[in-house]
Amino acid sequence: MKKSSSILTVRIHEDLDENLDNICKKRGLKKATVVREYLDKAKFFLIDHNSIKSKNENNLILLKRTYFRNILEKIDELSQIELGSELARFINDLARLEGKIDDIQYKIAICEEYGLFSKFIDKENYILFSKKFGPRKFVEAFVWILISKGDKGDFDKQFTQEELSNSSKLNKKYEELIQPIKRDSSYYAFEFAKL
Repeated sequence: MKKSSSILTVRIHEDLDENLDNICKKRGLKKATVVREYLDKAKFFLIDHNSIKSKNENNLILLKRTYFRNILEKIDELSQIELGSELARFINDLARLEGKIDDIQYKIAICEEYGLFSKFIDKENYILFSKKFGPRKFVEAFVWILISKGDKGDFDKQFTQEELSNSSKLNKKYEELIQPIKRDSSYYAFEFAKL
């Protein structure tokens, strides 16, 4: 079914028009397609004079992905767990604003739009999370809160590698709860994160 559309006429300055032309040439797209892509971002971002905001009006910054990952890798696993949990709560809050807190596909789309990771679901409906997104504990905590919405409690802060290697009982609890599975060497996957 084709979505209805409307025509929008906008006057723009010459320098913006030149920038759009450059983007079109670089990407090999028509100007209408490029403009549509930018306008489509309004589903996820608000422009507020000199800043970019999320839909719940939190200020956002743009970071190079490798820089973001390098920061995460330099902090201890406990801090990674806390940051992963907080980032997932932020995504859940954005989904809640749209009435889509239970819509995992929508939340994954937000993650993709925010540049966290690309949406990738394998043929058996497992959501695959790129290892480029961040270190294991950060990703595990993020996915746990994103999928469970915190309904099953926080990600257990005892699930650090050091704690897991020192306790078979804790390791068993981790395996039963988090259920890490190997789907592809470049991705993390979890039994509970299956559509």
